[in-house]
Parts: sequence; C-alpha cells; structure tokens
Amino acid sequence: MSRTAVVPEHPWLLPGALASPAALARRQRRTTRDWLVDVLCLLLSLGWVAWATADTRSTDPEFSTPLPYDWMVAADVVVGLVATALLWVRRRWPVGLAVATLPLTLFSMAAAVPLMIIYFTVLVHRRTAIALAYTAATLGTNLVFSYLRPDPHLSYWQTVTWGVVITLLVLAWGMFVRARRQLVVSLRERAERAEAEQQLRVTQARQVERTRIAREMHDVLAHRISLLSLHAGALEFRPDASPEEVARAAGVIRSSAHAALQDLREVIGVLRAEPAAVAPAAPERPQPTLGDVPALVDESRTAGVRVDLHDHVDRAEQVPAAVGRSAYRIVQEGLTNARKHAPGVLVSVDLAGGPDRGLNVEIRNRWPVGERAAEIPGAGTGLVGIAERVHLAGGRLTHGRDESGDFRLAAWLPWPA
Repeated sequence: MSRTAVVPEHPWLLPGALASPAALARRQRRTTRDWLVDVLCLLLSLGWVAWATADTRSTDPEFSTPLPYDWMVAADVVVGLVATALLWVRRRWPVGLAVATLPLTLFSMAAAVPLMIIYFTVLVHRRTAIALAYTAATLGTNLVFSYLRPDPHLSYWQTVTWGVVITLLVLAWGMFVRARRQLVVSLRERAERAEAEQQLRVTQARQVERTRIAREMHDVLAHRISLLSLHAGALEFRPDASPEEVARAAGVIRSSAHAALQDLREVIGVLRAEPAAVAPAAPERPQPTLGDVPALVDESRTAGVRVDLHDHVDRAEQVPAAVGRSAYRIVQEGLTNARKHAPGVLVSVDLAGGPDRGLNVEIRNRWPVGERAAEIPGAGTGLVGIAERVHLAGGRLTHGRDESGDFRLAAWLPWPA
C-alpha cells in the first residue's frame, strides 16, 4: 500500500526541513519562512558590522579597546562582511562553514553575530556530538578573544564569563529548537503510519466482508439451483404429467431462476479470498433473515438495552433472503454501536417498505450526554463492512449525526416484486 504523506496546512510557515517529508532525503528548498529568516539574519549581521566598526573607532568604545591601526579596523570590517555573506549558504554546509570560520572567533568583533548564527545553525541541523564538540572549541577561542580584544569596562575573567554565558544560552536555544523539530517529524511519521494502518484495516475489513457475502451467496445459489435441477428433472422424466403439474413446475422453475439471478447480481464484484490451506471448518448455522430481527431486538433488551421496534413492512414473508439478511446485519451493527457508544440511551429501530418500494432500515439513538461508561473494545470497521454489503446489494447507506443531534444509521435496500 502506498504511504500517504501528511501535508501541513501552511507549509510556507515551516522550515524547509519540515515543509515536506521528502526534504530530509534531498536538497532542501527554502520556504517563505526560510527566505524571511535569511534576510533578517543578513540585515542583523550587517547592522552589527556597522555598529561594531563605529564602536571600535569611537573614543569611548563600548565592547572592546580601539585597534591601534586603521588597516586592522578595515580588515575586521572585511571579515565581518565575508562572514555575513556566508550566512546565505549556511544551511547547506553548516559544519564546514563553522570549522572554516572558527579562527575568526579568536579576534574579530565585527564577525561575532554572523559567526553566532552559523553556530546556531550547527546546533539545529547536526547531531548533539558535533554540536558539543564545536561548543567546546568556541569556549576555547573565547579565552583568546577576551585577551586580544579586552572589554574596556570589564576584567578579563568577567569578559570570559560573559562569553561562556552567551555561548551556553545559544546552545540551550539551539538544542531546544532541534528537539522540537525532531518531535514534529516523529509525530508526522506516526500520523502517516497510523493513516496507512487504518487504510490497511479498512481494506482488510472490506475483503473479509466480501468473503463472507460470497460464502452466504454460495449457500443461497446452491439452494436455488438445486430446486431448478429437481423440477427440471421431474419434467424430463415425467413426459406424461398433467398440464397443471407442468405449469406448477414451470412456475417454480421461473421463480427460482429469477431469485437466483437476483442473488447472483450481489455476487458480481465480490472478490473471494484464496481458500485456506487447512481443513474446512464446521458448517455454519443458517444465516439470519428479516424474520429474525425481533429475536435480535429481544436479545438486546435482555442485555439491558432499551429498544423500540417499529415494523411496517408489507408482505415481510416475501422479502428476498439476501435482502432480509442484509437488513438483519444492519440492525445488528446499529444495536452493537448503541451498546458500545451510547449505553442506557433509548434506541429506535424502524423497518418499512415492500415489493417494488424497497426496504428501509433505520436505527436511531440520542447522542450520549455527560461522562460515558467504558467502551467495549472494537476494531472500528463494522460500518465499513455494512457499507460494503449495502453497496454490493445495490442500496444506499447513511450514518452520522442528523439535524436534531441524534445518531442515525439508515439504509435502503432494493426489493424487486
């Protein structure tokens, strides 16, 4: 079975790594959010380069002591601009850029912000071991930087402490973002797996229902065809039969053939499973019909379910066996769902119809209010099987809450005259 991808509602708000599952296995494309973040990072880095340069050239610097030569200031500006330009490709080679720019953390004040952004990218996109190793390296270069570019207002160890605090804060933030993204990816994979498993359960339920319908139809068709063979043989071996006997046998053959064709129509499209390579099971009991619905309702009443049965079926004794069996299964599923999901609620079962009008089956119950009792375990595929049965019979099925808030399971089954 093909795996259905879970598509986010607003993919442009997600990072490229989360916008689509395939992005993890190939080169990621920037989403709208990525473009906005990259542009903001570039503007922030350019602003920092300008600010750090102006601070270095001022008579009362805020961050570090002035550089003795103008060429050093110009070199620091160039280094800051190069580091800023590298931010545009930091997602593709985060570790390579981090290692290549690590020496710049020894002396460059103008490149401090772009190098911190590259460091944050390593924390988000690479595993913890690499992130911690690079963090240890930056803590080591912080000792040298605090010595080469001392703060005019703090002592050496105070400057080192501030560098360590800032590094650890960025580390914590990056690890949090990475953990959150991993959680999102994990939840999406679980959702995709759950959807695939649900589709598999639905397919299996349909196959099981088709197999069971095919088995039932086999029994019905065998009965019809045996009647045809019996009466046709009687006509063959009784050529001297009276006209009344011939007419009666011909009528039975005609009605049996018509019923067999009606039953055969339900078999068309049914995919029967391969026979099991085991000994055949014991014969099943006779299949229920519409006449067994009152007994089914009595069983539910005995189990404590409040059920009202309204039977308005004309000539119920003439309902085809397959139609009656389907109606029985529909009522059975409706009562089972009422017991599971609405215990103690009154259930109404309505049967109506007749030849040429079809058979209407409706099970209705009020939606439960308040705390529910412990639900009976189930596979959640009962309605899927009923829908498949009704579809193969050429009928219609609806289920769900109606305008009044009640839960309604209704089916219409064809009933030829």
